[in-house]
Amino acid sequence: MFDIETELKKLPDKSGVYIMKDKDDNIIYVGKAISLKRRVKQYFRKNNKTKRIENMVSLVDHFEYIVTDNEAEALILECNLIKTNRPKFNVLLKDDKTYPYIRIGLKEDYPSIYITRRIQNDGAKYFGPYANPGAAKEMLNIIKEKFQVRQCRNFKSKDRACLNYHIKKCLAPCMGYVSKEEYRNQINQIMMLLEGKTDKILKEIENEMIDASNKLEFEKAANLRDRKLSIERLSEKQKVSNISENNIDVIGLYRNDLSVCIEVFFVRNSKMIDRRHYFLDNLKDMDNKEILSGFIKQFYLNSLDFPNKIMIREEIDDKEIIENWLSESAKRKVEIKNPQKGEKLRFVEMAERNAKITLENKSKDKFEILNELKEILNLDRLPRKIESFDISNISGTFIVAGMCVAQDGIIKKNLSRRFKIKNVFGQDDPRCMEEVVTRRLKHSIENPKGGFGTLPDLILADGGITQIRAIKNALKKYDLENKIMVYGMVKDDKHSTRALINEERNEFTISENLFLFITNLQNEVHNTAIEYHRKLRDKEMTKSKLDEIEGIGEKRKTELLKKFGTVDNIINSDIDELIKIPGITREIAEKIKEL
Repeated sequence: MFDIETELKKLPDKSGVYIMKDKDDNIIYVGKAISLKRRVKQYFRKNNKTKRIENMVSLVDHFEYIVTDNEAEALILECNLIKTNRPKFNVLLKDDKTYPYIRIGLKEDYPSIYITRRIQNDGAKYFGPYANPGAAKEMLNIIKEKFQVRQCRNFKSKDRACLNYHIKKCLAPCMGYVSKEEYRNQINQIMMLLEGKTDKILKEIENEMIDASNKLEFEKAANLRDRKLSIERLSEKQKVSNISENNIDVIGLYRNDLSVCIEVFFVRNSKMIDRRHYFLDNLKDMDNKEILSGFIKQFYLNSLDFPNKIMIREEIDDKEIIENWLSESAKRKVEIKNPQKGEKLRFVEMAERNAKITLENKSKDKFEILNELKEILNLDRLPRKIESFDISNISGTFIVAGMCVAQDGIIKKNLSRRFKIKNVFGQDDPRCMEEVVTRRLKHSIENPKGGFGTLPDLILADGGITQIRAIKNALKKYDLENKIMVYGMVKDDKHSTRALINEERNEFTISENLFLFITNLQNEVHNTAIEYHRKLRDKEMTKSKLDEIEGIGEKRKTELLKKFGTVDNIINSDIDELIKIPGITREIAEKIKEL
């Protein structure tokens, strides 16, 4: 039995990471501390805590901690634990996809250039990341169009040159038509282009162009001229006015009542080469400083491209330790700056304005969907929390249900729930639906701060009139039939939702946007139910008579099946053969023979 007060007294006065867990042993929060003793105790004392922290502490069943040699080690460990476990009360980056990079294989005699999402320690040079894959592709196309580099991934000598050589898009190193030095000169120019050093590369190309003209190599000079014009156009497209800093990341934050948007601008050599944005939810009671600190730590955890400076609006509490960590990772000094005036402040403000526009556009789309639902269904409030249920079974066996949730127009996969039917025997979907919704309502009524959260504003049944009535029967048990609205999702001949329907069989036509939202909701709840059904069915299929014997678990059963092949072979084997299997005693072997 874990007694929090007792364990608090055991905390060491050392730096480290603390890990808060709920009753199901799920990690719900990870933090770092200079003194574990002082920091962790603060959570369980009566002081001014935000509502978010109060909610987190109310769910803490036990905690663990890891002592580190210093705060820098604690910071790195904290970042890794958050990235791996994604605790619900930490700042979490939703956009966790791998962005594309342009790779140049510098260890090759004639380096290849291509787009990849996989970073390796292979001596190659990686440029990026590109938040927009189209931007990476466009840049690669410019390189292929204006530089005569090889486009084959696997380089080898050939008997004749390929088409790219004949259309002037490759110098045919496979045929030995170009020296390594001449080819490498092109590669150096490409790297300068990708690094934003266009002034230097333009000067080099201009010198080559003049040299080609003097030698009367007019076709080569024309190609160099086209290359120069393309790079100049690209340079102008990337230019950021009045930015004197040449290697900075600018982070802007904007928030509303529902979400936070963070916009990141990447400036290299006074040119903005890319931008990205991230959405963070459930941070209503977290201040901007804490959000920015958590974001920066996660964002740069596995980065390959560190700026010299990071520009943000407010000074974060753990600025110095984060700067030291970033500097050590980058092998050079990295600073976090809070500009108060001038061009740098204006650039932070520009990032914030873009974050505002991005968040407002996203919120507008979701609000329009919820507002349309409110209007066409004549609801008295916006249906901010929508739940849907689906029953899954085959001929009345392994009957289960799935539930999915949309909060503020966004489907929340972490709020999906699965139910095994307990009180209905045989195929009776309406009674199963009534049981499941009754159990779901009971969770929120008895424990509003539990895993099911608050009650929904709207329930959409994956079925017709009988399912609507079944759900309403469940609502009546708690006097909620006039507080939570229920509608069904009517399908067409192709089993796609075409409209919503009420208990009186009135149909409500929906727009294309609302159709897509409901279809996604329907697919999510159906997948949740069918996956749980499949899991139970597969588990049942792997059962055998061996499961009835005390002392035989999955590991010993597996070993027996590996040795003898089938359950019948195991039962028909001699006791002396059976006890050769690790963990199988004579007593267990005798029980097997009795089957």
